[in-house]
Parts: sequence; structure tokens; C-alpha cells
Amino acid sequence: MAFTAQDVKALRESSGAGMMDCKKALQENDGDMEASKKWLREKGLAASAKREDRDATQGVVSMVVDGNVGSIVELKCETDFSAGSDSFKAEADALAALVAEKGTDAVAERNEQLEELKVTLKENISIGRVERVEAADGATLGHYQHMQGGRGVNGVLVAVADGSDELAHDIAVHIAFARPKFLSRDDVPADVVAAERETLETITRNEGKPEQAIEKIVDGRIQGFFKDVALLDQPYAKDDKQSVKQILGSATVTAFAQVEIG
Repeated sequence: MAFTAQDVKALRESSGAGMMDCKKALQENDGDMEASKKWLREKGLAASAKREDRDATQGVVSMVVDGNVGSIVELKCETDFSAGSDSFKAEADALAALVAEKGTDAVAERNEQLEELKVTLKENISIGRVERVEAADGATLGHYQHMQGGRGVNGVLVAVADGSDELAHDIAVHIAFARPKFLSRDDVPADVVAAERETLETITRNEGKPEQAIEKIVDGRIQGFFKDVALLDQPYAKDDKQSVKQILGSATVTAFAQVEIG
């Protein structure tokens, strides 16, 4: 028996199960509503919709590096217990491998496995950030993964042209702990800079600085803002007397990605 989107909606409203679970129930039971409700109850899915409203602040960051291609996938859940389970970490690894091979959109191919994992672990589970970095021919792909409690929680990929493997790795470690949002100050959107300048002007006025000095003071503080958010402007983690740009020398960062739980 065929079923419609309205049938899926009706089953969800009556059972409290998630949309994908309702669709699968109707598929498994040839569109029979009552049989689908029973199927959901037997599978322990009748309350799964409630899980979707719970915060998924834990999880794992899985990374795969294959030659000049790297991927990072954040798989989110509610508790440390689930995040540390073998089945959860295995699913994150499978997703990362799929992204490395096929691209970021490929995670959709494992929707069914994710739904089954929700049933097994009885938690709100979702895919967070998904990143893929491919270094051009001749460039080096640096990577770093910070582990905590036997699982990845902070992953970095960085493509470096005209630099050594060691340099690329060191820059990846720096990114992991300095958390830049942009590659260079030129990449910071104008509206973001304008908003920060406005905030700094307000702060400076509230400090009672002379009106004629405010612009110069704000200009200086904007430089500090760039050092916080732009990788090339940041003081290098291992030697804060030098910027990352100075450490790179003739090498250049062509791309980077960072994914961190929370």
C-alpha cells in the first residue's frame, strides 16, 4: 500500500517518533498506519521525537587523511558515555572516510545508519560540522587531532604550499589551540570589522578617553582584534614574538579547517 507525506506527518503526530523513523515504519508495513505504530513501539522509537529537542553538546571529531585529501566530521550526541562508545566512534570514522572519498554531501548516504544509532543509544544524535581540504599538487597537508578520553575532540587540516611536512604539522597544532576564524585580515568580512569597531568605540568612550584620541585608540585595538581572529596575524603559539606569517616565511597557507566539539 502506498503512503503520502501526510501519512508520515500523521504517524509522527500520533506516535511522537521522528520523521525518518515514521517513513521507515510505513515502508516496512506497506503503509498500514496501525501496523506502523506497533512497529515503532516495538523498536523503541515512539518517543524519539522528544530526543530531538535535547541538547547534543558532546560527541566526537573524526579525521581521515589520505594523501593530499583530508576530512573532518563532527558527530554530536548528548553524553560522554555515548561519545566514547565503539559504535558511535565507528560511525564517525565511517562518515569521515566517506567525506574524504566523495565530498561533504556524501554524509547523506549514511542517514539510515544514523537513525539506527539513535535507536541503539537512545540519544539525540546529529552530524555537526563537516570539512574537507584538498592540497594542490606539490603542497603539504598538515593535520592534528586532539584526543580526550580516547576520542577526538578537536581536529585541524591545513594545506601549505612550499613548506615542509614539519611546518605544516606545526601550523596545524597552532590552529588547534589558537582557533583562528579567518586566514588573513583581508578575509574578515567588512561588516564584522565594522561591528567590532563600533563596539570598541563604545568601550573606549565608556573608559572616559578623550574624544580626540578615540579614533587612534580604536585603530590600535582593531589590530588586536585581527591578531585574535586572523591566522596570519596571530602570534605563533611556540614563539609569540613572531607572527604565523613570519614563521611561514616563503611558504603559504592555501586553506585550513578546524572542527571542535562544542
